[in-house]
Amino acid sequence: MSGSFHETGGETGAVGTAGEADSVGGADGVGTAGEQVGTIGRKAGRGLRWSLLGNLGTKATTFVTGLVLARLLVPEDFGLYAIALAATTFVMHVNDVGIIAATVQWRGRVEDMAPTATVMAMAFSAGMYGIFWVVAPYFAELAGSAEATPVVRLLTAIILIDGVTAVRAGSLMRGFGHDRLTKANIAGSLVNAGVAVTLAANGAGAYSFACGQVAANTVTGALVLAWAGLPFRLGFDREVAVRLLRFGAPLALGLGIEAVLMNADYVIVGAVLGPVALGFYLLAFNVSSWVPSVIGTALRYVTVPSFSRLAEQRPESLSLGVQRSVPLLVAFVLPVAVVTATLAPEIVAFLYGEKWAPAAGVLALLAVLMVVRMLISLAFDILTSAGATRATVWMNLGWAVTLVPALWAGTHWYGIRGAAIGHALAGVLVALPVAALVLSRAGVRLAPVLPALVRPLLGAVVAAAVTVTLAGLTSGVTDEVTGGGVTAGSAFVRLCVAGGGGLLAYVLVVVPVTRLKRFGARVIPARAR
Repeated sequence: MSGSFHETGGETGAVGTAGEADSVGGADGVGTAGEQVGTIGRKAGRGLRWSLLGNLGTKATTFVTGLVLARLLVPEDFGLYAIALAATTFVMHVNDVGIIAATVQWRGRVEDMAPTATVMAMAFSAGMYGIFWVVAPYFAELAGSAEATPVVRLLTAIILIDGVTAVRAGSLMRGFGHDRLTKANIAGSLVNAGVAVTLAANGAGAYSFACGQVAANTVTGALVLAWAGLPFRLGFDREVAVRLLRFGAPLALGLGIEAVLMNADYVIVGAVLGPVALGFYLLAFNVSSWVPSVIGTALRYVTVPSFSRLAEQRPESLSLGVQRSVPLLVAFVLPVAVVTATLAPEIVAFLYGEKWAPAAGVLALLAVLMVVRMLISLAFDILTSAGATRATVWMNLGWAVTLVPALWAGTHWYGIRGAAIGHALAGVLVALPVAALVLSRAGVRLAPVLPALVRPLLGAVVAAAVTVTLAGLTSGVTDEVTGGGVTAGSAFVRLCVAGGGGLLAYVLVVVPVTRLKRFGARVIPARAR
């Protein structure tokens, strides 16, 4: 599975009929903007619940696997894998020329375009893999570790699976059938964990990651084909191909730039500082990606089909959907970012141990990028749903033009922390303003969003102050017991006390009192009160 809708774990789900996917506001698609948003919102809500469940399951498995691998492997192994991951992320974004997104956004019967789209996805995936097989040694050398070449070649092989399953994956997401998607993702993650840990325990090093991922994608891809409910036929219709390329080519370019944005730091850090420093950076980046991976990926499975159906109706329906979505997204992400930024040393020490301590300073800075990535990802999905794929190119290009020199300068200036600073500054000062501009030019009204952001931003400030204060008070007690330093035990205490206090302060500021009272009335039985 590829494109902007998944990571390298694949996806599947139950496909609905064309009428089921396309009807909005009743059988004829007629209704007010609010009714249309409500109808699609209910379908998206069901899909989101399954997506969140699936992502929590897969990420929990990945998280535990990462903890085990961090103790079995050394930072250099993580660095070699980071190089292969950078290459794979890029080819996964561009290899199907936007076929998955085109399938989700397709105006008409999916069955009519599926044979042509399947041929195109398979052909482009095979061609892209051939290119990267040849350039893998040069890419690895550019990233500072020529020995990563075979790992790059192995891991990028997952795009061949993606080419076969791309159209089926798109049709599954189009139908909001995320129950089977969840089962397939979890199955793949379990296979990944078993293979990766077994190989790492037997000295396979960086190959542990790559082999586990290839095995996972094979299993998930097989389930996609089995559960899609879309006949596997091959054919070619020139008119359909032109429509797909007109939509997908700009999207693939935008996604390719997005892949550069998310992986240029791996290449630059590896080239300047070597694989060991890159291993520390990768660990920090992975932790900062938990929320975008769990919540962001789950949202992406439903936002594109949801916004696509809204965009088919009235322009105000899309704007209203965006206005409701952005404040909710910000409200959920900000408290996690605050706790991550303020308690980064405790998170790293508790989860991974003292040998990974250099990653803590990077993690604190990348917490800012966490919020930026979530908002940019949502903006990308909105533009894709509206058919404004060329705007995605300009949005990501504007970010990339500033990010690459910022990463290069930051890494030379301040090491892996400098790379994180460059990433965060480029995101806040360039990416977010450009995203707001292109959304406005696409007809999405963002002004009504601003008042709804005041309370979450205020809550974040209060939560940060409370977390820092409680962490300082708690450290005084734990240091007397441990003799100073951040141990796993003292880190756990600070995470519970300071992190819990900060999250509670955030909730008290952000959630209205009336809603808290209603929640309390439901949770606490009448007799207990």
